Amino acid sequence: MRSEDLRFRASWIALLVVGVATLGYGLVVVVLPSSGAAYLRAIGASSIGMGLFGVMITVTAFRRRERWAFYSLCYYPIFWTAHLLGNLPPVLPVGEFFPRRTQIQSPVMPPGQGT
Repeated sequence: MRSEDLRFRASWIALLVVGVATLGYGLVVVVLPSSGAAYLRAIGASSIGMGLFGVMITVTAFRRRERWAFYSLCYYPIFWTAHLLGNLPPVLPVGEFFPRRTQIQSPVMPPGQGT
């Protein structure tokens, strides 16, 4: 197998993995309940669509080496870079999993009740 063929095969498989992962993320977000349910379900629904279209474009037009498929799949790195740099969903909300520690303050007692 030529190196060009191997590189092409690796690229469409990587795009397929990204599409399936995006689709899977969307399904998880839609199915699992959370605090911001309506907002996260909307994000999940759009992720399902983006993942599904990415998978469909990858396994059909991209593998046939259609130029439009290449350009449309260039959306993935732009999308993920913008979300990582802008701290936007659907990147996992780190604060949800690692909340900042707040200082524990002693309860305030009304005047005259302290010891």
